[in-house]
Amino acid sequence: MAPEVDLILVFRSSSAKVLPRRDARENARQAERQYTRLLEILKGAGLRAVGKRGENDGQLLVLVSCPRSTLVRLAQRERHSDFICGLPTANPTAALDLDSMSLSAADRLRLVYTYVTSTITDGGLGIATGSSNWDRIESVMMLHDNKFNEEWIRSWTRKELGFVTLTEIRKQFGEAIALYFAFLSYYTKYLIFISAVGAHFYFFHEAYSATYSIVLLLWSTTFVESWRIRQRLLSVRWRTRGSFRVEKRRAQYERSSWWKKDLRMMASAPVIMLFVAILAALLFLVFIFEAFITDLYTGPGNRFVSFAPTIIVSLVVPRFLSIYHTYAVHMTNWENHGHQSTHDASLTIKSFALAGLVDYLGLALSAFVYVPFGEETMALVQRMIEKEPAASRKLTSSLYSALPSRATAKLVTATATTSSKNSTAGRSFWEMDVMSARKKLSPTRLQDQMFAITVTNQAVNAFLEIGLPYVLRAVAVVRRRGLRSGTSANGTASTGKKKRVSFEDEAGKDGKGPSREKGSEERAFMEEVWRQVALPPYELFTDYNEMVTQFGYVALWSTIWPLAPLMALTNNWFELRSDAFKIAKHVRRPIPARTDTIGPWLDTLQFLAWLAFLTNSALVYLFRPLDHCKAIGTSLDHSHKHLASRAAGPREILAAALLVALGASHGYILVRVAVRHVLERLMWRGSVEEREAESVETAVKEEYLRNLGVADVASAGVGEIAEADAKESEGDSFWIYDEGMDELSRETKES
Repeated sequence: MAPEVDLILVFRSSSAKVLPRRDARENARQAERQYTRLLEILKGAGLRAVGKRGENDGQLLVLVSCPRSTLVRLAQRERHSDFICGLPTANPTAALDLDSMSLSAADRLRLVYTYVTSTITDGGLGIATGSSNWDRIESVMMLHDNKFNEEWIRSWTRKELGFVTLTEIRKQFGEAIALYFAFLSYYTKYLIFISAVGAHFYFFHEAYSATYSIVLLLWSTTFVESWRIRQRLLSVRWRTRGSFRVEKRRAQYERSSWWKKDLRMMASAPVIMLFVAILAALLFLVFIFEAFITDLYTGPGNRFVSFAPTIIVSLVVPRFLSIYHTYAVHMTNWENHGHQSTHDASLTIKSFALAGLVDYLGLALSAFVYVPFGEETMALVQRMIEKEPAASRKLTSSLYSALPSRATAKLVTATATTSSKNSTAGRSFWEMDVMSARKKLSPTRLQDQMFAITVTNQAVNAFLEIGLPYVLRAVAVVRRRGLRSGTSANGTASTGKKKRVSFEDEAGKDGKGPSREKGSEERAFMEEVWRQVALPPYELFTDYNEMVTQFGYVALWSTIWPLAPLMALTNNWFELRSDAFKIAKHVRRPIPARTDTIGPWLDTLQFLAWLAFLTNSALVYLFRPLDHCKAIGTSLDHSHKHLASRAAGPREILAAALLVALGASHGYILVRVAVRHVLERLMWRGSVEEREAESVETAVKEEYLRNLGVADVASAGVGEIAEADAKESEGDSFWIYDEGMDELSRETKES
């Protein structure tokens, strides 16, 4: 039977760099001191701990298990903390019986993880990654329950939703993961209505329908506000409402004044805006290059040139975002947040700011630049090429640099030959006829972009989530085997290989460690441990980011292509399963965490719902067909009839669209207030969860007072109270003789 392991601490025993002998010896001594102290603290805190060799050189795995007695103490302490902070909890004075209460796997792991990683002032051991005292702790992780994961995967063949219930997910992975799947399931069900509406308007109505946009805006606002209540219901049902009040401080937190953190957060804003400006300028240049310059180029290799913008974006933008993410992490750490939830929220906002720009700016430029000003921009590029020969040659050479080497060699030869004959030969590679250039403008560019985003990109993302990890792991295995075989062939296995640091619990006095005497069962267990240690950690940000971004596409841009909600619904049917498969197979087990909200993602959804009012009103005003207006005749007439039907120029129409959008943004406030008012009464008022939220705190306190022996005056017998009052009033004649009956009898006789 495999041992029961709650936590695994990945300990780095040696440096990845090759050190001089003296430094290596000092490094080994430091590692041994920290490792010894680690085991002493863990064992002294009532935990079982043992070190095992890792799969890689310089890696040790400290396996930690929590005995039942220690677990009882931790659970009892959490009950007291929850009660003091006002969380719904059981009676904190009752004896804790794990057999009757049966802690879930997630609760058990969360208690042990919190105990080990929280600060000493919060009652923990202070052993956490990023702590200056434990710089050799690379990560803290947990092992998967493979039996549950297999059952989870097999449940996809069932008829209902395709995965086990949220209650089982919560018991296995904690409230944070269960809340994500609750959000994904709720959002997917909400897509059914707008998908049906979108399909109807796509097949039976004109494009850019005002009616569809109104329905879409009401749908997006209703979804955001209903989810706000839905997560409140779940938090009451799961007894996590207000869990932020018991959250432990981060190990990296340093006590300081509140205004210092606020000033640091304000100081981060200019840095973020600088990155936003640089990225926006980069994306705008790529847009001009892709939408206009590649269409005008007619020289050799023009078929290859059309792929250049995609190559540039795929190479430059991820690298830029990676650099920005590094700065964002440093800035968030510098802000010195006290709790992990606020730290993650700050980092989420910073990350989504640029990710959203990359996702939505292309469509915005196409809708508000390409369609209204496409002809003017095309003519401007043509004039630049015609009047500036130097710019033309520079532009041509930049195009060549984006082509494959073989094509570039041919083009350079052709350019040199023609340029020797004519100094303006560079212009011969460009379309200079205005009418021909207009015909190259794509009237279906917006629809094509929406199709690519909602169909092609989502299919690619599914492969990246499910298929790519298998490929990467296979490559890593082949690479490790190649390195080992190469080392053995060169005869350097005994001398060139890094020495492992041996510690007292790993090796006996004779130098032979217990690993040589392991049975097959323990060996199989350790191989499974090594496999899971090699997996990347799970990032909840990635999954939320994908779904919130998709909601933005549907709410902001599906007026362009009303089938977008249907594509999102289809994708999410697979997403429910692919996310579960990813958690079960491709990442480490998520660390359980108590939470009552999806955090900053709810604010992001609300912002996107507000932004949808602006974009939809502008799109409908710009592109909705109007038959009664005079046509001005452009190359985009048959797809964007509204622009073609205005007597005014594109600038005037765009300015009017801006005013309409600003008016719609104020309309969002009224719609949100009305929708929230109605939903509060439909979903929350009178619900079981509302009554439970109101009564649970009172019930717990009453039970607490009873266990302390405090009498409940309200439940005392009336007879007991009357008897006590009678004894107290004995000997006081004022309270004995009552004149009321005598007076009433007298009045009766007189009448």
